Amino acid sequence: MKLRDLDVLHVAPPPPGWGGRYWTFVKVTTDDGIVGWGECYASTVGPKAMTAVIEDVFARHMEGESPENIELMFRRAYSAGFSQRPDPTVIGAFSGLEIACWDILGKARNRPVWALLGGLMNARIRSYTYLYPEPDEDAAEFWVNADMTAQAAARAVAQGFTAVKFDPAGPYTIRGGHHPAMSDISRSVEFCAKIRAAVGDRADLLFGTHGQFNTPGAIRLGQALEPYSPLWYEEPIPPDNLAEFAEVARHVRIPLSTGERLTTKAEFGALLRLGGVKILQPALGRVGGIWEAKKIAAIAEIYNAEMAPHLYAGPIEWAANIHFAASIPNILMAETIQTGGAFHLAIIRNSITWEDGYIIAPQAPGLGIEVDEALCRAHPYTGNRLHLEMQEDPCDHRHGNRFGGGAPTQ
Repeated sequence: MKLRDLDVLHVAPPPPGWGGRYWTFVKVTTDDGIVGWGECYASTVGPKAMTAVIEDVFARHMEGESPENIELMFRRAYSAGFSQRPDPTVIGAFSGLEIACWDILGKARNRPVWALLGGLMNARIRSYTYLYPEPDEDAAEFWVNADMTAQAAARAVAQGFTAVKFDPAGPYTIRGGHHPAMSDISRSVEFCAKIRAAVGDRADLLFGTHGQFNTPGAIRLGQALEPYSPLWYEEPIPPDNLAEFAEVARHVRIPLSTGERLTTKAEFGALLRLGGVKILQPALGRVGGIWEAKKIAAIAEIYNAEMAPHLYAGPIEWAANIHFAASIPNILMAETIQTGGAFHLAIIRNSITWEDGYIIAPQAPGLGIEVDEALCRAHPYTGNRLHLEMQEDPCDHRHGNRFGGGAPTQ
């Protein structure tokens, strides 16, 4: 069995677009006709350029190879161009292709992917969701309105969620870390207070940021949130200076989490050695794939750290996250888009089950999903924007900041 054909699909979810502007799926077919699906969570370049990168990685390092030889193919991609260091674009391309290899292997052996990764450790995986507005609510107002968000938190807990995430702390910009505006701190405290009042002790609060603060600013904001006991304080500083996470942790009594923008065990290993972060959030479509994430989880065990795989993408990465989470002992929880996401679930023909706050480990072969290829092709992304984009304007201390939420305009 050899890897033979590749097709790349950029799928645009319809409004409101939870999960990003588009999702990059790869369809890999073997010479004996087995099809595997994967997803790349990397868009540092536009979709046309990313397609070229994926095609190059496949042709250069994987085509004609056995899908079993994941370690060999990873080392080829990781070493490409005399590099042997993390590259989010190349490794992101490889990640989706690697996920497709696991899908192929599971289908070839008639076993779910988790069975090939050490077996079933967790039949149910605790899940969390961002808080999203209802279809009839003003989305622009929702992201800055603590009362509306608290109502959404109560709805989520009534559905069965035991953890909810929100990020009211202002914009993330290309300029790197900044001091939060005092209004950003006040809004963040108000969100925590009202959401805690709405959910009581029935759910953990997950305070999201996107690497937007400098170290003193992250400490100042984190200390203001401590009375509400969030389970985590996510990526409070930019990911390009891992040592500073330990400095934030020395001054803030909320567990730090990070990882959606990190790639390979090299970066996660350095993060753990430097200290400060005990909750790791790899995006499997960027980190190197399922096997690389398993290595990171094993390293994390040594540091008494837990895994909480990130998801702001499509349902194929979600499926990969679930098999990874099902197979490791140190899973904390896994992100979902609401209870799976209407369009996400339609793409995979409702082949993953969310139930009373948990994702049920799939039992079908491979990733255990049924991809509706026709539906994917009926929603192509034809623009040249990036999956997510950062604001160029600086933080506005004079007039206040209104974060626009996670549904980018097309």
